[in-house]
Amino acid sequence: MTVAKEKTVDEPDERTVRRAVAGAAMGNAIEWFDYAIYGYLAASVALNFFPDASPTAQQMLVFAGVAIPFILRPLGGIILGPLGDRFGRRQVLAVTIVLMSGATFVIGLIPSFNAIGLAAPILLLTARLVQGFSTGGEYGGAATFIAEYAPDKRRGFFGSFLEFGTLTGTVLGASLATAVQLGLSPEQLNSWGWRIPFLIAGPLGLVGFYLRSKLEDTPAFRAAEQENSTTGTPFTEVMRNVWPQILNLIGFVMLLNVANYTLLVYMPTYLTQVLGIDETESLLVLIGVMLVMLLIITPIGALSDRIGRKPLLLGSAVGTLVLACPAFLLIGLKSWLPVTLGIAILGLGLVAMLGTIGSALPAMFPTRNRYGGFSIGYATSTAAFGGTAPLINTALISATGNDLMPAFYLMLAAAVAIVPLILMPETSRISIAHPTRIPGTDKYVDAEVPASA
Repeated sequence: MTVAKEKTVDEPDERTVRRAVAGAAMGNAIEWFDYAIYGYLAASVALNFFPDASPTAQQMLVFAGVAIPFILRPLGGIILGPLGDRFGRRQVLAVTIVLMSGATFVIGLIPSFNAIGLAAPILLLTARLVQGFSTGGEYGGAATFIAEYAPDKRRGFFGSFLEFGTLTGTVLGASLATAVQLGLSPEQLNSWGWRIPFLIAGPLGLVGFYLRSKLEDTPAFRAAEQENSTTGTPFTEVMRNVWPQILNLIGFVMLLNVANYTLLVYMPTYLTQVLGIDETESLLVLIGVMLVMLLIITPIGALSDRIGRKPLLLGSAVGTLVLACPAFLLIGLKSWLPVTLGIAILGLGLVAMLGTIGSALPAMFPTRNRYGGFSIGYATSTAAFGGTAPLINTALISATGNDLMPAFYLMLAAAVAIVPLILMPETSRISIAHPTRIPGTDKYVDAEVPASA
């Protein structure tokens, strides 16, 4: 029987855990609020910053504004993630939320191409690059923050709120974009109305910063500090100690990001400009599906606490591999009922991942390397397969003339992801502060309880 370790840091109460979850999820909400308003207002952004380009070129240029910032995302993960392991999660997360919301706010202030010429798209790209760098350290830190605050037996439930923030930010951004499109004339929308959602990111960021500033760092990190077991060389340690976990994470997150950015960022353009479906109808269908995803994401997280993370993640990957093509065939019928059904099929596969990853992925790493290892792996995979998904889908359809290319891209990502998911250890109900592997299995147990428990 393993001797219990003496606890030097008190377990947080339920109210503190909920505040920590809200503060961490707020950053994810702001990140996806930005993606949503940028994607849903892509036509207005194109007219203001690339007015002389052809419609196809405008699409490519606008989605390049999504993809290019991801070049800096791995750099953000490499710099900010290890700093979170060295100096604490809370301090780095305070920086990332200010940078993210500030960059989005600034986009709403940039004059148009007709006003300042080439400086306009350059300033737009600069703001997007700042956001790309900051998000490289945001997601891994927010996931780590929630996972280390959550009780082990309810980590799936609380971890699901990280992606609840994703969907909330997306729904809020999509709803605001729809509101300004419906409430303003085309002239008003394209001259100044499109700026309103971008400017709202400023106050949202201040709220998130306030929530984070009122919390202590995570119990796991504070315990590591007291035990003098935090890392002094975080990047070197990550590269030496947890590179297998990083590679595993990159392989799975390929699917997560292709699905995320195809459904939540690219789909509005696919429905309206590729299939020619009415813009308002498309937006309402997408918002409706995302609201349903919001309703079921936390029950999915709670389910992962009972049956484990791997069954849900593997089920999502296999389901995407099998159902992506039928879903896009339904969407291609262009009638609201099959379109809704097709998008709902894609949304169900995505939400099964979203409800589970916030608890599954941080537990792959030890406390002293968790923020850095997670951030580097996640940011690298997202840079390669996330922000590029809308651009790749647009280019594939343009090159082949086949509207099913996004489905084939999803199927490829799902086929790749199945391998690392099989290799991934089951991490439900373990202590992520002191996990111990059961010899000869992929199971872990809490080091503070008997191995037979």
